[in-house]
Amino acid sequence: MEGQGACILRRDRTILLECAHPGFAEARRELAGYAELLKSPSVYHTYRISPLSLWNAAAAGHTAAEICCSLGRLSRWGVPAGLNEEITEIMSRYGSLELCTCPEDNRLMVLRALQNNLMPQLEENPVLAGMGLRTSGPGEWLLPAAGRGLLKQELTRLGYPVLDRAGYRAGQTLSVKWSGADFRLREYQLEAARAFEKGGGSGVIVLPCGAGKTVVGIAAVERLQCETLILTSNATSVEQWREELLSRTSLSEDLIGEYTGEKREVRPVTVATYQMLTHRSGKDAPFLHMSLFNERNWGLIIYDEVHLLPAPVFRATAEIQATRRLGLTATLVREDGREDDVFSLIGPKSYELPWKQLEQEGFIASVECIELTVPMDMRLRSEYAYAGSREQFRLAAGNPGKAEAAKRIVEAHPATPVLVIGQYLDQLEHLAEELQAPLITGKTPQRQRSELYEAFNEGGLRVLVVSKVANFAVNLPDAAVAIEVSGAYGSRQEEAQRLGRILRPKPGDNKAYFYTLVSEDSREQEFALRRRLFLTEQGYEYAVRRSQAAREGE
Repeated sequence: MEGQGACILRRDRTILLECAHPGFAEARRELAGYAELLKSPSVYHTYRISPLSLWNAAAAGHTAAEICCSLGRLSRWGVPAGLNEEITEIMSRYGSLELCTCPEDNRLMVLRALQNNLMPQLEENPVLAGMGLRTSGPGEWLLPAAGRGLLKQELTRLGYPVLDRAGYRAGQTLSVKWSGADFRLREYQLEAARAFEKGGGSGVIVLPCGAGKTVVGIAAVERLQCETLILTSNATSVEQWREELLSRTSLSEDLIGEYTGEKREVRPVTVATYQMLTHRSGKDAPFLHMSLFNERNWGLIIYDEVHLLPAPVFRATAEIQATRRLGLTATLVREDGREDDVFSLIGPKSYELPWKQLEQEGFIASVECIELTVPMDMRLRSEYAYAGSREQFRLAAGNPGKAEAAKRIVEAHPATPVLVIGQYLDQLEHLAEELQAPLITGKTPQRQRSELYEAFNEGGLRVLVVSKVANFAVNLPDAAVAIEVSGAYGSRQEEAQRLGRILRPKPGDNKAYFYTLVSEDSREQEFALRRRLFLTEQGYEYAVRRSQAAREGE
């Protein structure tokens, strides 16, 4: 009823959600299905309905009528004139073009338009013409099969995402069975695997860190029974995939290969790093290991941490569209803005489960998020006042006062495993010395990293200081406190990954703590607000407090 809803809708497809409204939680849950969060101040959250958010909703089975109905229920002052029509038109584009194999010649593909008004737009586009697109009949075009990925990219940019029905090669068969009579997929993991299978062979699964995305990936391999290439973010993650494959499945060691800086094994299931694929001897030299995509008859490629997929791998992905693809991620946010390319080249969002729902069911820890403001001393404040904007952020992020704040937090959580995470090496070295804790950076040898992670997991180490190398795919299940001392400007992606380090279920009250240390009255506070945007969208509330040093200085 007009005047009662939690949201104020604008004609530009932005939505204001009132935080104090009794329907706030339900409205946030609904909006998450078809809109993206832009801002999260304490009074109103701002969402935006974008073509990509609507196409992902369409891929998940939602209709324009359902979304318009939802907006009608949530809106306080009604839906602006024309907005429902615009949403309907944008969503109608998903499925207006489909790509199929050419029955007469497997070197060609057929692009079909289900709306006649699309024909002139496509025929006049010079980029499409350059791909060899040519008319073959009413509403149909032929193009070389090699252009499958590039065509999908370009049409998504034009606002017409393609339904790819061209099918995928089966790949070399490989017998894969679950091991252990007691092992069962959790219900949501089973739903995720089924959703990917239902998608036909391409899609992205979005689950928080600690929810078992690796197990979902293995479930896809078990269902497809084929040789698989797994791409992930670092050598530590390669080891973890290998361990999970060995412990969860019937695969023996000789069937699993590691392709990293230390090993070059290509086997029926091969786990490689993105860094290896993008390695080259010089800026203009060719990529030395991209041939891995063609080393075997892969039936599936798994892109772990797909939000980190490097640009050169996008180009490779565009050329191998005949291989089934599964993306795994905690967040579809990309700092380079290439979410469209993930959608067109890896696949639409197949499955997503709200973080808070998993928390309520006990599958991930309940996290208390605290932003602690730390004052800058007089010397630093003076230097900050005369610095340029970029240097101001660096000075605020490296505020030495954060060391004392970190020590107080560690003392406040006795006997609790603590991770201290930061961006700048000089700051981390100082913190490691102050906390008398070991430090892991990009320069730490992989063997030493593994030993330190193992010591932390076994309780031999209570505090571990880590650089951004620990942002991704590091299995530290007992970590219950994370202290973020600096980060990559306003990266929402990084904030989600860092929180993920402490999300694994905990014994007892299943609770963890995530502290962000931010310099008071500085530009760092602006970036901190943006960093927590994604987590706010997931339902996390941040308590903002002043450090003890700030209170003592009053």
